[in-house]
Amino acid sequence: MSSEQPASFVPQPIPSRAGAGFKTAHADAILADTYKTAFLEVHAENYMGAGGHPHRILTRMRENFPLSVHGVGMSIGSPRGINPEHLERLKAVVDRYEPGLVSEHLAWSTHDDAYYNDLLPLPYTEETLSHIADHIDRVQNRLKQTILLENPSTYVAFSESTIPETIFLDEIARKTGCGLLLDVNNVHVSAVNNDFDAISYLKSFPLERVSEIHLAGHAEDKDDIGAPLLIDTHDRPVDDVVWELYAFVIRVTGPLPTLIEWDNDVPDWPILKREARLADGIIDREDERFLLGSRHD
Repeated sequence: MSSEQPASFVPQPIPSRAGAGFKTAHADAILADTYKTAFLEVHAENYMGAGGHPHRILTRMRENFPLSVHGVGMSIGSPRGINPEHLERLKAVVDRYEPGLVSEHLAWSTHDDAYYNDLLPLPYTEETLSHIADHIDRVQNRLKQTILLENPSTYVAFSESTIPETIFLDEIARKTGCGLLLDVNNVHVSAVNNDFDAISYLKSFPLERVSEIHLAGHAEDKDDIGAPLLIDTHDRPVDDVVWELYAFVIRVTGPLPTLIEWDNDVPDWPILKREARLADGIIDREDERFLLGSRHD
């Protein structure tokens, strides 16, 4: 089937198991593997063209796996509002592939005609909350489905902020009906960089609103005064501390769709598969603990 004649897909729920970020170089290995990852996730911006080789490969994968679409360029936090052309391109991807989940970042990455490679943080104020809620409403109304909003990795805190991040995310979800995507690596990165306790943060996070989890690797560095600095690089295995935080979350929430992100220095498929199987192992272990605990209540 040519990319100019897109396949017709039925929306397929995302299982509460581990999935992997899809890279076209892994297509044959994924399809041939006896281990079947629960779902694949793609960056929407990589498929905003009308046709060609990327769509041919993704159509093949979508015929075999549930799909989650993760946006990195909507700039939901931009004070200038949502770019209508970008929103239409996102809608075309969503309509074409009927993903089980669609997500975006609590961040901004555009200003006027400038597009930045980084996902930049925001001050958490009532004004910011109001305009982000408006932007999410616009996106959801156009897509005709709810989206998930991801917590950011941060390197500095804004003195203007008047609302804790977890309350800010909870309020956005309450106002718009959107869900949340909990990036556990981002929690650890932000906790180290801004000197707060990750477990305390997770205890205050509205976990009941979480519909997907992201796990990724990070790089260790030091700032100008020699203090630890973590950078969200997505270029290595998940850190042991992040696995521990993930287990804590699953212990509270039960199984959730969990994505292994690896976007830079991407290894061969068996390495990503290993990470996904580690996540599945934690899901199984914590679910068994929960069930055993319930039987003794």
